[in-house]
Amino acid sequence: MTLNELADLIASRKDADPETSWTAKLLSKGPEKCAEKFGEEAIEAVIEAVKGDNIGLTAEAADVLYHLLVMLTARGVSFDTVMAELARRQGVSGIAEKASR
Repeated sequence: MTLNELADLIASRKDADPETSWTAKLLSKGPEKCAEKFGEEAIEAVIEAVKGDNIGLTAEAADVLYHLLVMLTARGVSFDTVMAELARRQGVSGIAEKASR
C-alpha cells in the first residue's frame, strides 16, 4: 500500500461508523486526540530507534505514518498538500529552507 492509498483509505473512513472502524473512532474524538495519538506513536518510534530494535522501529514507523495521516485528515489537511510542500522544497538546501522560516 502506498501512502497515497493509505491517505485515501483514511479519508474514506471519516464518516464511517466509529463502532466498526478504528480510523473513524479516532477521527470522531477530534483533532486534538488524533494529535495526541500521533505524538504517542512518535515517542514509541524514538524509543525503538534508541534501543536499536529495527523490528520494533519498523512497526512503530508504520504506526507513525498512519497516525500522521489520521491527524492531517482530522485537521482537513490533505496528503497532496503535504506532498506539494515537499515538492516546493525539492532542490533547496535544508539549511537554507530552515533559515527562510
